[in-house]
Amino acid sequence: METSTVAFILENASTVRTNANHSLVAIRPMNLTIACFISLSFLVGTAVNGLFLWVLGVKMKRSVNTLWFLHLILTHIISSLNMPFYVAYILLGFHWAFGTVTCKVMNSLGSLGMFNTVFLLTIVNLDRYLLTCHPIWSQHNRTISRAQRLVIGVWLVSLALSAPYLAFRETREVENGRLVCDNNYAFSNDWDDEKTKDLRYRVHFAFFVTRFLLAFLVPFMIIMGCSYCIGQEMKKKRLVRRTKKPFRILVASVASFFISWLPYHLYQASVLLEGPGMVGNVLKPIFITGACFNFCFTPILYIFVGEKFQQVFKTSILALAQKAFLDEPITSAYNINSTEGVGKETVDRNSLVLTVT
Repeated sequence: METSTVAFILENASTVRTNANHSLVAIRPMNLTIACFISLSFLVGTAVNGLFLWVLGVKMKRSVNTLWFLHLILTHIISSLNMPFYVAYILLGFHWAFGTVTCKVMNSLGSLGMFNTVFLLTIVNLDRYLLTCHPIWSQHNRTISRAQRLVIGVWLVSLALSAPYLAFRETREVENGRLVCDNNYAFSNDWDDEKTKDLRYRVHFAFFVTRFLLAFLVPFMIIMGCSYCIGQEMKKKRLVRRTKKPFRILVASVASFFISWLPYHLYQASVLLEGPGMVGNVLKPIFITGACFNFCFTPILYIFVGEKFQQVFKTSILALAQKAFLDEPITSAYNINSTEGVGKETVDRNSLVLTVT
């Protein structure tokens, strides 16, 4: 089952013709656009995520909230660093020129990035829910040491779920000596044998279902549930009448998760059921856009969704990051504001329910 968020699309979207030396003869405008978009995502993602990693790791005081986002940004950087390989894959005529070991490692890192991102985002949303709806419990049980153990557990689980692709992934030769980086679920070099095809399909299906449940459906239901409970708590405390920013953050977080990952799983389902076809071709650019947005552009969303644009450009990166990753429940900020007067702003209430994706 395909896991790399870009490689699988590219090898199945191959519409180029190469000669025996694998030199590029022609490339469709859509594929060239994909290569340019991935390159732009790499540049933006590396710069923005690197800046956020520096701010979170060096400039900000260590807290549970900054710990979540420190590892989330680190995951984004790992995923961004894979992108030049896939750009080269397109420009070389969908010929994998980096060897079998790199093929296995890049695919496994793509899977690791997907699982780690989804799991961390789910934890962030659960953490926001506990801070908002159960602030007293959080005050006594929410510690950095426990958060560190949980983060280590997330990395280990993600590694375990990604490890099988080190075995499945391999390079194989197709027309004109071109090499593709593909999953061999049957561990057989006979790609045309009917029994082998049946075994490959059954294993592929099992891994697809596992990945869809663990990396999308279950986390999405958890995030939706947490967002609903936070919204209800906000209504109960009458925060909605005072500002609409928290609701914008909640809506943006759920929408970002849904838009980023649903096209990926729909594409994988279409490949499993019908192979590269018309439905898959429609989903390809949507899938790539969502994947690149998730890894490279969501850190910008952390700031822009809770602040007006003019305020963003007037405020330093450090101050904005401190606002975005503030570690306090809504109810506490509301109570503080209530005691100090209606006209005074709360302690960045809009960032207290931040459940970014």
